[in-house]
Amino acid sequence: MADSRAHSLYQSYSRRKGNLPRSSAGRHPAAARGGPRPPPRPAADHALHELAALSRALFGAPDETEILRLAMNHVAAAGPYSAEAGYLNVVGDLVPTPRDGQMPASAVSRRVRELAGQDGAVTVAGRPWARALGLRGSPGGLHGYLVVTSRSRPTKAERSLLAMLVRHTAAALSAAFADRLRREDALELRRLREERTVLQRQLISVAAELGYERAVHALMADVAASGGGEEAVTRALHGLTGLPALVEDRFGRLKSWTGHGRPDPYPEPDPVRQDEMLRTVAKEAGPVRIKDRLVTLVRPHGEILGVLALVDTRYEADEHTVLALGHAATSLALELGHLRKLAEVELRLHRELADDLLAGTDEASAYARSEAVGHDLHGSHYVVVVQWLNRTADDSFAQTVRRAVSAVGMRSLLTCHADQVVLIAGGRPHARALYEALARETGIRSGTIGVSAPCDSVDDIPHRYQEAQRALEVRRHSRERYGTSFFDELGLYRILGPGSGHRELETFVQEWLGQLIDYDSRHHATMVETLSRYFDCGGNYDETAESLGIHRSTLRYRLQRIRDISGNDLVNVEDRLNLQVATRVWKIVLGGPG
Repeated sequence: MADSRAHSLYQSYSRRKGNLPRSSAGRHPAAARGGPRPPPRPAADHALHELAALSRALFGAPDETEILRLAMNHVAAAGPYSAEAGYLNVVGDLVPTPRDGQMPASAVSRRVRELAGQDGAVTVAGRPWARALGLRGSPGGLHGYLVVTSRSRPTKAERSLLAMLVRHTAAALSAAFADRLRREDALELRRLREERTVLQRQLISVAAELGYERAVHALMADVAASGGGEEAVTRALHGLTGLPALVEDRFGRLKSWTGHGRPDPYPEPDPVRQDEMLRTVAKEAGPVRIKDRLVTLVRPHGEILGVLALVDTRYEADEHTVLALGHAATSLALELGHLRKLAEVELRLHRELADDLLAGTDEASAYARSEAVGHDLHGSHYVVVVQWLNRTADDSFAQTVRRAVSAVGMRSLLTCHADQVVLIAGGRPHARALYEALARETGIRSGTIGVSAPCDSVDDIPHRYQEAQRALEVRRHSRERYGTSFFDELGLYRILGPGSGHRELETFVQEWLGQLIDYDSRHHATMVETLSRYFDCGGNYDETAESLGIHRSTLRYRLQRIRDISGNDLVNVEDRLNLQVATRVWKIVLGGPG
């Protein structure tokens, strides 16, 4: 019978929980002692007894999941029932609770959600009677569902007992829910109290730190006003912290050291490691520990002028040390900013001369002014145009370019035009050195440099400026848009685009056909004409030989001689294109034999 099954289930649970003596093993205590058996209870009384014991177990369960699982496992105490499924309301979603490791059928779960908090019938295969019963209570409203099935239609008494079990389960869930809320509120209250204690301690600490900060600020302001430079700053910082203090320029060269332990000789900087270190420190708002040093950047207006550091081999630095280092960096930035203004005067004189040279000026005046600013205009010069992504050509970027130019040993005059920095440099720039130096200075590689052909006359500088701009534009619109391009290496691109004239055409033809033209002139040959006719015939040997009135083998010989004399390969796509354009210009524009 269902009552006997429920009774045995409850006995098993009660033995686990300690509600029944283990020696009784399901028998009445009197029977266990050998006394007379009491008369059997009626089935209804027995069921009520089971439900009462189950109710106590429900209210003693540790959490909502255990309450629901207990109700599902002992639903037979109310009648001929079995639990098909159970659901708990978790943040508005009905989450199924497994029974014997099995999840409920999806159709059952879908039906339970459709009921929207109401009781209702469900369909379960092989079960003529199945209901989803809401577990409602307060606080929280709907706590979940219990889906119960029966192989026969329950009697009125059995339905009443089931309703009682559902109410007790819902009440136990309400109690567990309320208890959890109380625990959470207690934890939150404890957290708030601890947070208040921490804030009070912080307030006391801030008051003390403000006094220290005012003292440090006053000292560093006096240092900046004294004009003592890097040495005055490191001396004051060492006095405040007790740690060795040092200043390096942005390239890693030592400018000042105060305190013990100075390396002798000081290590030569590694440009790659120095660049990596600057990028690492620049990403952070305050000082950064790198090995045994606390490092911060000296960068007024975002431009890195140097590095200020403390040597902390024993990791003794605290928040007061960091504060002093920050104020010292600010003081040093003011000092170096002043020196920078002096350099700007010199830069302005260079810029005015460079502007006049690019626009065109008389030679005598140009040489005299260049001597006054310490630049020798004699010898070959190149015009260099620099453009960097997201950097306008203002004084800050001009100073950045100037430092990079100095780092690679270029002597030049510098000015700004539109969004470009323009250099008039003595000697041909290295193909990569200036670009790499600028990438280190700016921290990004998104930049383009255009370099003109060599210039041996002051009067030729404006034209070379156009060449440098052409080289830059060709590079910016190429697949590899960042890097350095030289005008005399552009090939066909030198005669394409606005501004190209007869002079560029002659230069282009001379570059690609000059050796063949000279050969034809010396030997009364027709190598250029043969090459031109070969291209006109689309590279077809038979048509070319026929149009020239020569044998096919003679044409092969001439084409081989053209390769040998010019040094260009007709198989190479780039050489072939430039040679074909050069022959067309030679014939049509420059009036070569047609």
